[in-house]
Amino acid sequence: MKSDASALVSVIIPVCNVEKYLAQCLESICSQTHRELEIICLNDGSKDGSLAILREFETRDPRVIVVDKPNEGYGATCNRGLEMAHGAWVSVIEPDDWIDSAMYERMLARAAMVDGPVDIVKCPWIDVHDWDDPDMQYEQQCVLAHRLPNTTRPVTLVDLPIMVEQHPSIWSAIYRRDFLNECGIRFVPYPGAGWADNPFLIEAFCQAKAIMTFDEAFYHYRCDLPGATYNHKKDSAVALPFDRWCNMTDILERLHVTDLGILEAHYMRGFNYIHGAIVDDGWENPIVQDGTRRVFSRMDTDIVLGHPKLSPKRKRFYLEQMGITGRHVPVWPRVKYFASETAFFVRTNGVGGLVRKVGGFVNGKQIARARAKENAKG
Repeated sequence: MKSDASALVSVIIPVCNVEKYLAQCLESICSQTHRELEIICLNDGSKDGSLAILREFETRDPRVIVVDKPNEGYGATCNRGLEMAHGAWVSVIEPDDWIDSAMYERMLARAAMVDGPVDIVKCPWIDVHDWDDPDMQYEQQCVLAHRLPNTTRPVTLVDLPIMVEQHPSIWSAIYRRDFLNECGIRFVPYPGAGWADNPFLIEAFCQAKAIMTFDEAFYHYRCDLPGATYNHKKDSAVALPFDRWCNMTDILERLHVTDLGILEAHYMRGFNYIHGAIVDDGWENPIVQDGTRRVFSRMDTDIVLGHPKLSPKRKRFYLEQMGITGRHVPVWPRVKYFASETAFFVRTNGVGGLVRKVGGFVNGKQIARARAKENAKG
């Protein structure tokens, strides 16, 4: 039996102090061409004007449901939305982002293409950079652009492990509610933002038996502004990426995931989190050093050394931190991979996109070096 393209979609929006962008988000949802929506807005203890904006939309559109509650954090708030949901499908939208009008119509149509239940429909998204300055803001296709096929039959994560390799983009997808309930998939109720989307992503995509994808982006995601994550003030914030990667590893082990492609994708995420932590808080920070070794200790050395996407420098860093000697690090597979990725990026984003990407990378390296010099002086 095919999925119903006219089915109700429960849209869950966890809201906390986002008054500047909330109306744009809600307008984009209320104006969807697919009209069968249940728009569950959960005000998580906002102290700004967010609640008043939610109440205004509740008055204007009977599909909008507003829940005002004390602050519990992103994960617990999303879980409350899941418990309230009545739709055949569930979507999570972050309140400072927005979506194009055909998103749900196109996603439901993709699910309805095949016989039998579909668990997840997944698309790429659009990264929005420098969004705090209208004159500087620009959009760029995400890392999944042109990498997700227009599927005509359901696939699993084994077929497309890249879906969990980069950003935990749980919001550029819809999920069959019965699938989430049958598998007991919920967010971990960490305090604050807590990166609760990381475990949810791994849990959902590893357990899904039928995923449909297509190469069309509808979701506009406001990326972190340059420098916004530098020098965390709390030790728990410094440790967060390492903790979440280990949490995801726990899930993979519990689900007995042994597929090489999935593990390589997960390892790539781990290396990226380590790199981000070093740029943000400096290698001299003992929490960064401890977290790096915690992550590396849960990786298989043979998988690391055979990983085509990891640079020789990253592999040597891994061996150094693990105290492993006498292992050869091949260079040529990485050279071929880097050349193919550069060509792919230019085709996808143009030469201008490549220049911006390289400029951002160089700036990050310069900041990291300057911080290291300052630490050395201190």
